[in-house]
Amino acid sequence: MSPDDRKYTEEHEWVMIDGSDDGTAIAGITEYAQDQLGDIVFFELPKIGDSVAHLGKMGEVESVKAVSDLFSPINGTVTEINEKLLDHPELVNEDPFGEGWIIKVAMADVTELDSLMSSQDYDTFIAGL
Repeated sequence: MSPDDRKYTEEHEWVMIDGSDDGTAIAGITEYAQDQLGDIVFFELPKIGDSVAHLGKMGEVESVKAVSDLFSPINGTVTEINEKLLDHPELVNEDPFGEGWIIKVAMADVTELDSLMSSQDYDTFIAGL
């Protein structure tokens, strides 16, 4: 069951407001995504200050199975990356909804979250895959 405090994309990314009331969101990949990838061995992440676009490529993740693109769930500017992932990419396998977050973004428009799937919608979506 996916946490219900965030929104989801069909590309298996999640996003949530970080609670600071400044329009900053935290994004990562879902439990389903990390499970499908297998053991993650490398991340290519955007740089702080880079712009990300809704469903635009924001980096890559490499696992023992494949190299896959990472897509941004929102529009905005990267304010922070999870630097722990550069040395310990396996954090995403261990805790994709917590310590395995990928980026923080200053959102261009918070209402964009309304177009993403709820946890119930996402769980129904992956059940059909």
